[in-house]
Amino acid sequence: MGMFLNSRNCFEDYRETVSDTYFVDKSALIRELIPALEKKNRYFCITRPRRFGKSVMANMVGAFFGKAADSSGLFAGLQITKDKEGNDNQDYHKHLNRHNVIFIDFSEIPRDCTDYRQYIDRIQNGINNDLAQAYPDFEIHTEDAVWDILSDIFQKTGDKFIFVMDEWDALFHMPFITEEARRTYLLFLKALLKGKVYVELAYMTGVLPIAKYSSGSELNMFLEYDMVTKKKFGEYFGFQECEVDRLYQIYQEETDRPGITREALRIWYDGYYTASGKRLYNPRSIVCALTDDELANYWTSSGPYDEIFYYIRNNIESVREDLVFMIAGEGVQAEVRNYAAVSMELNTRDEIYSAMVVYGLLTCINGKVYIPNREIMEQFKNLLMSKESLGYVYNLAKESEKMVKATLAGNTQMMAEILKYAHDTESPIFSYNSEIELSAVVNLVYLSARDQYRMEREDKAGEGYVDFIFYPEQRAADAFILELKIDSTPEEAIQQIKDKKYALRFQGKTGEKPKYTGRILAVGISYSRKTKEHFCKIEELR
Repeated sequence: MGMFLNSRNCFEDYRETVSDTYFVDKSALIRELIPALEKKNRYFCITRPRRFGKSVMANMVGAFFGKAADSSGLFAGLQITKDKEGNDNQDYHKHLNRHNVIFIDFSEIPRDCTDYRQYIDRIQNGINNDLAQAYPDFEIHTEDAVWDILSDIFQKTGDKFIFVMDEWDALFHMPFITEEARRTYLLFLKALLKGKVYVELAYMTGVLPIAKYSSGSELNMFLEYDMVTKKKFGEYFGFQECEVDRLYQIYQEETDRPGITREALRIWYDGYYTASGKRLYNPRSIVCALTDDELANYWTSSGPYDEIFYYIRNNIESVREDLVFMIAGEGVQAEVRNYAAVSMELNTRDEIYSAMVVYGLLTCINGKVYIPNREIMEQFKNLLMSKESLGYVYNLAKESEKMVKATLAGNTQMMAEILKYAHDTESPIFSYNSEIELSAVVNLVYLSARDQYRMEREDKAGEGYVDFIFYPEQRAADAFILELKIDSTPEEAIQQIKDKKYALRFQGKTGEKPKYTGRILAVGISYSRKTKEHFCKIEELR
């Protein structure tokens, strides 16, 4: 057993996954791969945003096919042991631990690595050394090209190899990699895999699509499967509704006094979609939240708003107003393609949004891009409140701290002044041609409220749909309901809040204590297109 050839690493990694309390069985993926063994179309590249289970699946594939360890105990009772009709799967017994697997994690680098040659030599020399140990009767020169050695082994023994390659695009993010190194790397993959009879199957994962790196035919043997446009493999990456339901049931059974609601999981981590339209949750965030019994941002480890800024920095003016709408929960029209963020300068709106979809910072539905959930929304909020280069959007976001305080204090004059300040900017979205634009602006000037409130738009409440409901994070804090009107009055807005019984949203079930013990405020905001004035009124409902 070697470091690359029939390594125990993937077996051990998948063993840890299977033993986790919140394990989800995705082993049916292997049923999709077995028919491709030794066929022409045996090259698969699956791209997904980070934290969507790509490495887990790569380890699973390696653990199933590889000879490193008996993995029958890992897969016993999993979906792969049955065929699609639920009968005993003969392919399972035929292929379990019967293949030579070369597993490469391209995110790993040698110690003190400073150039591409050191990086790639670790992989080539490591595979060659493993082959020399596995075939001691052969005269193997470890300084030879790995593809020559593999070809020679096949000619003499007929042995073939399954290649499992995780994070194929990791190299493109490494600081010491040059454009020339990138081209050399693609030629390495081509020489290793393309047209090689010793390749029984090639399974490769990454975030970025091959097509935007390979300008010629280097890697055109791969069939690429992304989350947005390809239906195949869609259900194996990310958690579906039914899977989260099962995990949540386990959480309730295993956790003393569980503090997370099922609805909260949806708000924080849902919002992605397969190409066939099925909803997806970020799997890592779900597992971490249930394990910790705490809702938090698990998707990024550091610098979230700086990461978003990386994508928009070349064309702030064209996306600035779109950010206002997306923060308000609206979708923005975009033509999404599989742009690779580090392979080009992102200058146009479509390039920017396409890259952000690839990385999971936005989700795409019916030709529009959205901020998927609260976890990512937190990053956008931090961006708007931290980057002065965003101009008036940044200035209004900073004003949001005053707006929240003015609302809770009943200072309607201050509220109207802030709204007038927003309207006096030169942006066309402040022309209020529809209530959607007014809603977007109001959402922006209440941006900082997201630190203290769960802010919902068009939430079903009472007997109708309300524009905004602010659910406080603290039970004793004040809650408020906000209704918007154009060419009407704030009094009419408040009357609608009363007539539609929107305040019922804050009440618990019959016989239970109220969800919130603070005040419930009705906030009416109107705008007159004739006088260009905003009017605000606040009334306490409880």
